[in-house]
Amino acid sequence: MKPHFILYVADQQLSVAFYSSVLLDPPTLNVPGMTEFSIGGATILGLMPEDAIVRLLGNAISHPSLARGIPRSEVYLVVKNPGDFHSRAIASGARELSALALRDWGHTAAYSQDPDGHILAFASSPEGIP
Repeated sequence: MKPHFILYVADQQLSVAFYSSVLLDPPTLNVPGMTEFSIGGATILGLMPEDAIVRLLGNAISHPSLARGIPRSEVYLVVKNPGDFHSRAIASGARELSALALRDWGHTAAYSQDPDGHILAFASSPEGIP
């Protein structure tokens, strides 16, 4: 099994530039209607334009733009240097929600919101293992 998590985005190219800058890695796939980033080798983070998912599923769903900016999930990435990732996210256009701090569950984590309103968390574990 290889998990794929797909975020619906308003502007695919803006989101590609944002995530390329934050992750310091180019997409493994970047075609009209879908962009993919390999995360940790075993997971794919996808970016799909909002209009593309509406074309695919039609009236079975509400248009994702209706929920833009309303947090409904988060991308939580355990990395070696969460502060560096968080700083790149802010420099690339994310809005800081919570600075890097030790959290109740033992991780040190920082939270931001990407240009589409998706919550991003960059964290390190107490063992330092990403």
